[in-house]
Amino acid sequence: MNIIRTAMLLAFMTAMFIVLGYLIGGSNGMLIAFLIAMGMNLFSYWNSDKMVLRMYNAKEVDQHSAPEYYRIVNILAGKAKLPKPRIYIIDNPQPNAFATGRNPQHAAVAATTGLLQSLSPEEIAGVLAHELAHVQYYDTLTMTITATLAGAISMLGNFALWEGHGRNSDGNSNPVGVIGMLIAIIVAPFAAIMVQMTISRTREYAADRRGAEICGNPLWLASALKKITRGGPNIVNEEAENNPGTAHIFIINPLTCHGVDNLFSTHPAIENRIAALHKMAQEMNVDTHQAGGFNAIKAAAQRPSWMQMKRNKKPWRGQS
Repeated sequence: MNIIRTAMLLAFMTAMFIVLGYLIGGSNGMLIAFLIAMGMNLFSYWNSDKMVLRMYNAKEVDQHSAPEYYRIVNILAGKAKLPKPRIYIIDNPQPNAFATGRNPQHAAVAATTGLLQSLSPEEIAGVLAHELAHVQYYDTLTMTITATLAGAISMLGNFALWEGHGRNSDGNSNPVGVIGMLIAIIVAPFAAIMVQMTISRTREYAADRRGAEICGNPLWLASALKKITRGGPNIVNEEAENNPGTAHIFIINPLTCHGVDNLFSTHPAIENRIAALHKMAQEMNVDTHQAGGFNAIKAAAQRPSWMQMKRNKKPWRGQS
């Protein structure tokens, strides 16, 4: 259902972009804007991961520089049957993480020092499993395309403002073009942002669920979300504040003063996400007092997935 909704929203954005381009500048204006947008898409497709990682000064680590972090990612990637992603650390006190890359073969996960220092190994596993779910679902590519289309639609608004009037392809004034110009200036950028936020929010719920399946315990992610939202929003992430267009890629909104579950939020309300994870834990019969430690993470990674258990119709208590 989330995939269908995402496809519909992306189709809506594309159609809006093409129609507005035609209304503003006729067939020529539509073609020019379309070509620019395609160029933006191609550039972001090949370089979005490098741009984001560089933007946050992320440093790549290995089994020697961050052994436990590296080990957890390896186990979870194996559980999800994904290629091992590149692993990065961001020197930032705000507990947060994100994934990027155009496909699983070119993926990267990044966690802040604040997250690695403030969470238990189980909670870190829950967060990283969530990010690997984004990789598995190609959400990193979807969000890049969405952001690019949103930028292209906003560009149409700027173009219409600069042009100052609507014209047909023959150069004559067109009242319909004037209406299109007003829509592009006022409505279209706002609508593009709304669609971008809606897609991001729907994907977060799906990644929470799949991430819980990967790590084997929904309560690990629920506990992590609860812990990082206690102090996270109060810690300013200067890079994110300077680049708010990247807020949707993080597991929680890195910008200050957020948390309302509405159309103006890039993420669902944490309370709703935690409630959904607790419900999933009940469905899986996970013990709320389940033992932890790295051995528990490894054991959870070796268990059959929740979907396999449902197909086999075998009960599972989740104890280590």
